[in-house]
Amino acid sequence: MAHDVITISPGARLRAAILLAVVADALQVVVFPVFAPGAVSPVDDVVDVVVGGALTYLLGWHWEFLPSFAAKLLPGVDLVPFWTLAVGNVYRKSRRIAVDAHESLEKQTPHEGTPIL
Repeated sequence: MAHDVITISPGARLRAAILLAVVADALQVVVFPVFAPGAVSPVDDVVDVVVGGALTYLLGWHWEFLPSFAAKLLPGVDLVPFWTLAVGNVYRKSRRIAVDAHESLEKQTPHEGTPIL
């Protein structure tokens, strides 16, 4: 049975996703509370929808984005940098999957000098 493994390379898309997540969290934690009353701010909600869509475009669909989006709607919880944590977790999981796939591939291919039966 073949499994399609999608890994995220540390390239331009990942860097853009990290930068976008950090900027969005900084805006929502530092800047927006100064000008708008927290969770009732429509600008905050628009930023969450745009960031969620952009991160899905950059990194693909990941379950980590759904709790990040939902948590931003709760007052007080929106002060945690969930977008940055979600992107970090997606990258961490993709690295673990890549390492596991590489180790699995090494176990399947015979080493040099080993006779193939």
